Amino acid sequence: MKLKQYVSKYGVRLAIVIVIVALITLAVTNVLNGRAGLLKNADGALKSPVQKAATALLDWVEGIYGYLYEYDRLVEENEHLRAENAELREANRNYSELEAENERLRTLFGWAQKRTDLVLESAKIVAWDASNYTSAFTIGKGERSGIALGDCVVTEYGALVGQVIELGSDWATIRTIIDVDMDVGALVGEDRYAGVITGEFSLMKQGLTRITYLSSGAHIFQRDEVLTSGKGGSFPAGLLIGEVSTVMTESGGQVTYGIVTPTCDVSRLSQVFIIKDFEIVE
Repeated sequence: MKLKQYVSKYGVRLAIVIVIVALITLAVTNVLNGRAGLLKNADGALKSPVQKAATALLDWVEGIYGYLYEYDRLVEENEHLRAENAELREANRNYSELEAENERLRTLFGWAQKRTDLVLESAKIVAWDASNYTSAFTIGKGERSGIALGDCVVTEYGALVGQVIELGSDWATIRTIIDVDMDVGALVGEDRYAGVITGEFSLMKQGLTRITYLSSGAHIFQRDEVLTSGKGGSFPAGLLIGEVSTVMTESGGQVTYGIVTPTCDVSRLSQVFIIKDFEIVE
């Protein structure tokens, strides 16, 4: 048993015993002081070591209790400092998140000045879909904020994130650009060949998608830019989707489709912006 535990358990009893011994010692000393003759010499020989022993015992007890008091004080102080440290870390995280959000809004402001045709709504991601067969997340805003089914979702720099597919009064589910069920009209390369962004399961697991249904005679190359075409009215034209990372061709050299690396890394998202309205350009 550790000393602190022993003293905590038996300390009161021990102190009582020591006090009793000390009192007996003092009583014996006083009696001896009142005797004469041979007992006086015996008293002198006995009194000094007994008094010293009693004093040492009392000092020892005082030291132990002093140690325990100081130990408890330090433990309490340590707990207080630990709590303060946790609060400071939390405040620092909140500050960092606020600073990151302000930076996103500043970036959005710069981009939105170029796209005055868009009506935007900021929203935080509150949950990700747990399924391995889809890529979707939930935001903490819905119909009450003017969001509608089919609305397009972008990042602060205008990169396409996905589309609203489910809606509640205060929430909405967003299907991302890499989801297997995603379809977006697109333009690719300098000559703006038409195509369609369609998800594929094996690519989704890698954070990629593909552009297929390319117009006849399309020539696309690695690093070609892919933009939304605006056809169909669901997505504004000119939103950045990503770039071609691999070109897939048939044996005769005809391009079949291109693998696209999205500009938006969906795995790193925490805040998105919903395009609630825009001008449709035919």
